[in-house]
Amino acid sequence: MKLYPHNKLTYNPSLTRNIGNKVLTLTSAFFAAISILPLLLVISYVLIKGGSYINLETLILEPEPPGDDLLSAGGIGPAITGTFIMTMIASIISIPIGVGGGIYLAEYSKSGKFAKFIRFGTNVLAGVPSIIAGVFIYAIIVSTKILFGSMFSGIAGGISLSILMLPTIIKTTDEALKLVPDNLRRAAFGVGASKFTMISNITLPSAFSSISTGILLALARAAGETAPLIFTALFSRYYITSFDDLFYEMGSLSVLIYNFALEPYESQNQLAWAASFILVIVLLTINILSRWINTLGAFSKNKV
Repeated sequence: MKLYPHNKLTYNPSLTRNIGNKVLTLTSAFFAAISILPLLLVISYVLIKGGSYINLETLILEPEPPGDDLLSAGGIGPAITGTFIMTMIASIISIPIGVGGGIYLAEYSKSGKFAKFIRFGTNVLAGVPSIIAGVFIYAIIVSTKILFGSMFSGIAGGISLSILMLPTIIKTTDEALKLVPDNLRRAAFGVGASKFTMISNITLPSAFSSISTGILLALARAAGETAPLIFTALFSRYYITSFDDLFYEMGSLSVLIYNFALEPYESQNQLAWAASFILVIVLLTINILSRWINTLGAFSKNKV
């Protein structure tokens, strides 16, 4: 074996390949910074602009009718409550269906024709514009008054958001379960466990962090949607006081931003900025939490 002198193995910055490597590395870093710059600018501007209008009254009061009096703007309390309620309705519908569909695809059907059809449909649904989900629920539920004779309602809004959450949950559950080693399944079957026991006690706990990440990302998307709620929940300035109020118009942060940003009054514009601040904080918190859960799950797997 031929041995090279030590000086031949040292780094030479003047070589053409090393100069090219530095240039390409700096170019990649420059374009990476440009790609993240709009996000940082938007988030910073919203947090600075909207944060200046945040106070206790803004968070708990009901919005007042439009006017040019800065003292009569009210707050965004009902919109915060409505966003939480409709997101929870969407979660109650989409999480069981999405996780169950992902389990079926990964553990039962696997690569069958029906599974391929479901995966194709899920990919198509993930790319459908959100307004289409709103129009669909409007045609099926709102215009037909099928929900106890009610039209625009928080229930209809939650159903429309559940349609948007489903593809993310199904795909995440499917992929997470496929990453679980088959040796765990064989070991469970080897000790006499049934398929249901294997799924509930072995594969689902192993994929819990990834599935939870997908659910949180789906929640983040649902919480920030506007178009579906305009067609289904419309908007309300008042708090929910009883279960029956779920079958009537319901406020949300995204629709409040849309409505009040178009108002010619400064007081309503300020509420729109305050709602934008709260919505951005919620979305950032959900995304950071999802990343933390995913990182924690990966650390646990590596530790084992």
